[in-house]
Amino acid sequence: MSVIIQDPDILGGEPVFLGTWVPFTALFDYLEEGEPLAEFLDDFPTVTPQAAVAALEEARSILLARLK
Repeated sequence: MSVIIQDPDILGGEPVFLGTWVPFTALFDYLEEGEPLAEFLDDFPTVTPQAAVAALEEARSILLARLK
C-alpha cells in the first residue's frame, strides 16, 4: 500500500501523505533546499519517519522503472 494518496477532497487532489494533509511535494521542497529530513519531520509531525522514507523509496522505484 502506498503512503501517498490522491483524493479530490484533500488539497484538490494533490498527492499527500496518507492520513495527513501534507503535500508530498513539501518533502522534495525541503530536500531541494538542503534541509535535512529531520527538519521536515519536525515541521510536519503528522508524517512519520517511516512514511517519509517509504515515499522516497516509492518515488525512486517509479523513476528507475521509467528509465528502464
